[in-house]
Amino acid sequence: MAEPAVSVRKPYRLVSRDFHPDNSVVRVGNTVFGSNRVVVMAGPCAVESRDQVMSAGECMARIGVPILRGGAYKPRTSPYSFQGLGVEGLKMLAEARQRFGVHIVTEAVDHDSLEQVAQWADMVQIGARNMQNFELLKAVGQVGKPVLLKRGFAATIDEWLMAAEYVAAHGNPNIILCERGIRTYETKTRNTLDISAVPVVKQLSHLPVVVDPSHAAGQWQWVAPLARAAVAAGADGLIIEAHPNPAEALSDGPQSLTWTHLEDLMRDLGRISRAIGRDL
Repeated sequence: MAEPAVSVRKPYRLVSRDFHPDNSVVRVGNTVFGSNRVVVMAGPCAVESRDQVMSAGECMARIGVPILRGGAYKPRTSPYSFQGLGVEGLKMLAEARQRFGVHIVTEAVDHDSLEQVAQWADMVQIGARNMQNFELLKAVGQVGKPVLLKRGFAATIDEWLMAAEYVAAHGNPNIILCERGIRTYETKTRNTLDISAVPVVKQLSHLPVVVDPSHAAGQWQWVAPLARAAVAAGADGLIIEAHPNPAEALSDGPQSLTWTHLEDLMRDLGRISRAIGRDL
């Protein structure tokens, strides 16, 4: 007599679609992720000056990007690279929010910066390097702000979802997952964008999924094609690096779009979104 089948639950129960069949929506101010709208977040990799941030805020408001990104704390591979302006950078972002009506997403790199980011920003970003910083994930779970959780550059989808489970299990269900490319043997691009992660994760999890084409590409010329592909694949949003003068950027200039390039991309994304029955 055959033994009865045993159901094995996924270890990421709270973020699993088995536990929560319907799509979750995450609100960042009056912007909603996980609805019929494709949400674009854009701005410089790093906050460098007040003039730069105000230029970014004005551009985002003008072209219809509701969320301004900008790093006040920058975990860099080299200890000699620009590490960010810290609290002063957060204050500049908050000023841009007040002047231009955009929301703010910025990265927390440790417990101290998390406290500051939660005070000043509308959404906390956990970067690829910290995706498995479990103590930080637990702390983020206790912060009353939405979380943008980037996939680690060597993480499997299951590991990524388990990281999200840490945040949810510690009290914060408002999680947006961000695919930003993984490390493979290919060296032409900075990372290999796993576009298949979008439909796979959306089947496994009820959480919204966005894509970062900038860190995948590593060169600005390839950002727009990857962004278009992500929207066509069903991504709920994008986070894109853009800078008023990429040649002079202190961080990630080669992969940053100019304001003009970003505006052109927004028009393309609008056409693609409408073609698949979504809004931008």
